[in-house]
Amino acid sequence: MTQVYEKLMRCYECVRNRTDFVPKVAIVLGSGLGDFAERIQVEYELPYSDIGTFPVSTVPGHAGKFIFGNIDGIPVVCMKGRVHYYEGYSISDVVLPIRLMKLLGAEILFLTNAAGGVNSSFHAGDLMMLRDHISVFAPNPLIGPNVEELGTRFPDMSNVYDEELQNIILQAAKEHHIYLQQGVYAQLTGPSFESPAEIRMLRTLGCDAVGMSTVVEAIAANHMGMKICGISCICNLAAGMTARPLSHEEVQQAADMAAPNFKKLVTEVVKKIGK
Repeated sequence: MTQVYEKLMRCYECVRNRTDFVPKVAIVLGSGLGDFAERIQVEYELPYSDIGTFPVSTVPGHAGKFIFGNIDGIPVVCMKGRVHYYEGYSISDVVLPIRLMKLLGAEILFLTNAAGGVNSSFHAGDLMMLRDHISVFAPNPLIGPNVEELGTRFPDMSNVYDEELQNIILQAAKEHHIYLQQGVYAQLTGPSFESPAEIRMLRTLGCDAVGMSTVVEAIAANHMGMKICGISCICNLAAGMTARPLSHEEVQQAADMAAPNFKKLVTEVVKKIGK
C-alpha cells in the first residue's frame, strides 16, 4: 500500500466516522462561486481542518469544508473551496479531495472554476463549458507508483469530459436561456497571473480560458473512472488583452456578477444528471 493510498484511507475513515452520507454527484466550487452551496439542503458539514491530515484551503473566498446534502432529492457532496498546487501542497494532496469523494460514493464530478478569458470573443461574466483541457507546468497527479486500488497505470484521456454530460449542460442552458460559451481550459500553476507572452502561447495552443486548478483534478477523477463535466466562470480577460492590471478582487467581483446564471445552470444540470 502506497503512502498516497494510506493517507487517502485515513481521511476516508475519518469522514465515515462522522457521516454515512453517500453522494451521487461531487461538486467543486471555484473562487467566488461558493454561494452555490446555499442551494443545497444540508445534511452535514465537515470542515477540512477536522479531517486529520487533509489539506486545508488558504485562499480568500474558499470556505474550506465539505457540504453533504441534497439538491432536488439528488445526494451531493460539495467542496466549498478547493486546494491548489500553488499553496505549497504536493500534487497528490491537491487531488486527494477528488479521490476521497469518489470513495465516498460519488459517480459524477462537476468541476467549476474562475478563469481568465483567452479567447478574444469572451467577456467577463461569461460561462464556458469545458470541452477539453491542456496542462502547462502543473505536474501530473499520477506521477509515481500507480495506486492500483484507484485505477490503471496508463488511463486514456480521449474523452475526459463526458459527452452525455456536455449535452445535458447544453440542454439546460438552452432551456433556461443562459448564454454558454464552449472551449478548452488550460491550467498553469499560479499563484502569479499569466504574462501576456504566456497568454499568446496559450491562444496559439488553442486554449480559450486559463486558470490555476481543475485539470489535475480531472486527471485524478478520470483515473478512477468518474464521469466528469466542468464549467468556467470567465472572470476577466487575460493579461495583455486589456490595459487593466489583474487582481483576485476582480475575479471575485465577476464571479458575483455571473452567480445567478451559474447557480441556475449548475442546479438544473445536477437535477438532470441525478435522475
